[in-house]
Amino acid sequence: MATVLSVSGSPSASSRTGRLLRHLDQRIAAQGHQVIPLDVRTIPAEALLGADFRHPAIVEAAELFARADGVVVGTPVYKASYSGVLKALLDLLPQYALTGKTVLPLATGGSTAHVLAIDYALRPVLNSMGAAHIVQGWFTLDKDITAHEDGTVTVAPATAEALGQVVDQFSAALGRTPFLAAAS
Repeated sequence: MATVLSVSGSPSASSRTGRLLRHLDQRIAAQGHQVIPLDVRTIPAEALLGADFRHPAIVEAAELFARADGVVVGTPVYKASYSGVLKALLDLLPQYALTGKTVLPLATGGSTAHVLAIDYALRPVLNSMGAAHIVQGWFTLDKDITAHEDGTVTVAPATAEALGQVVDQFSAALGRTPFLAAAS
C-alpha cells in the first residue's frame, strides 16, 4: 500500500477542482492506497505569501510531501497556468520534494484552450522538483463536473471513464515505483 498525497491547488472552498480530487481520492483508496488530502487554501496566506519556511503549516505540508510515495496535484487553470496558491506552496517546498515520487497532474478549466497548461506550465515544475515518474495528466472541462450541495460531484460519463484510466495508470505506477528505486 502506497501513501498518496492529494493536493488541491484551488483557492476556492467550493471548487470543482477540489471536489473532483476528493472524488478521485475514493478510487485511489479503493485500490488499497492511503490517501491524505491537502487543500492548499487552508494554509495561512501569511505563511505562503510571506515565504515563511518555518511556519508550522508549511513545515507540516513539507512533511506530508516527504511521507508520500505518490502525489496527485490538481489545479484550476487561470490565465493558461496553474493557480497562484499552488505556485506559492511549491515555491516553499524543498527543491527536490518530489524525488522518488510518482506524480499525477490534473487540471480543470472552462475551455479546451487551457489543456496545454499541464504539459507547458505544471509538468516542468514537477519535473524540476525531482519527480521519479510523472504519469499522463488529465484536463477536465468545468462543464463536465457537476458539484452537488452535499460536496459530492458527478462527472460526465466519457470524462469519468478517461479519469478512471488515468487514475488506474497512476495507481499501477505507484506499485512499480519501489522496483524502479531499487534498480537505480
